[in-house]
Amino acid sequence: MNFDDFRRRADRVRAVSLETVLTLRGATRDRHDRAKWHTEQGPLSVTGPKFTNWHQSRGGGGAIDLVIHLMGVDYRMAVEWLERHVATGPPAAAAATVPLSGKGRSPLEKPRQLELPVRDDRQLARVRQYLTRRRGLSASLLDPLLAAGKLYADRRGNAVFLLVAGKAQHPVGAELRGTGPQAWRGMAPGTRKDLGYFWIGVQGCREIVLCESAIDAISCLQLHPERICISTSGVRANPPWLRGLIARGDTLLCGFDADAPGDTAAAHMLTLYPTVQRLRPAAHDWNDVITSRL
Repeated sequence: MNFDDFRRRADRVRAVSLETVLTLRGATRDRHDRAKWHTEQGPLSVTGPKFTNWHQSRGGGGAIDLVIHLMGVDYRMAVEWLERHVATGPPAAAAATVPLSGKGRSPLEKPRQLELPVRDDRQLARVRQYLTRRRGLSASLLDPLLAAGKLYADRRGNAVFLLVAGKAQHPVGAELRGTGPQAWRGMAPGTRKDLGYFWIGVQGCREIVLCESAIDAISCLQLHPERICISTSGVRANPPWLRGLIARGDTLLCGFDADAPGDTAAAHMLTLYPTVQRLRPAAHDWNDVITSRL
């Protein structure tokens, strides 16, 4: 496929309404302000084809920009996601669509292949130093993660936290955290955070804390041992796997950040699932609680 072909594909989905994208991503419109939506990235203001996330000082225009912002994906992945979820994809591909209940699957329904960063143990000392000295995380918590391969270093010196699913702990993605002087975070290409999550804690424990990132999950466990702490990989009030944890009878605590996006998403989660309880960090987030004691 050449550049012109892809540009035509992008043009087909760019005009999808922002309301359609927000609804597909599980966002909810504010009851008191029709221009405000509560999303996985916090509250957004929407005016026609434009959106603004005031808390993150970010915004954009059009469906592609919105998908990039909400999901943390690149331009190509955003176009492919829109093609899979709205009826504006390429005519030829749409004609080849096979119902999900059938034996086949449309090429547009096939997710992007996961591309986990290559492990580079030469960078491990840098990652360990960042996590223990700058983030204040205990080596006793990090070492089992490193031994299990749930945490490792890539060739750029990023910390890689695996998202896993199922009893076999099959990798479905990864959170990436830069360890240099410039703050940076991202997701491995092809990550499917709706299918799984990073977790740490006492296996078999029935009390679970939901945090916004892997580093916060580790920090929360350091502060609250004898629990399981899970990263939702962003401010997400209703990840698809959450319903299964609740149905299992586990005690769920929403440990999102103590800020407007965290409080808004937590309130939304508690509205959807009244059995969930709020556990608000004493500082902005769980890692801030740790580092404030250094």
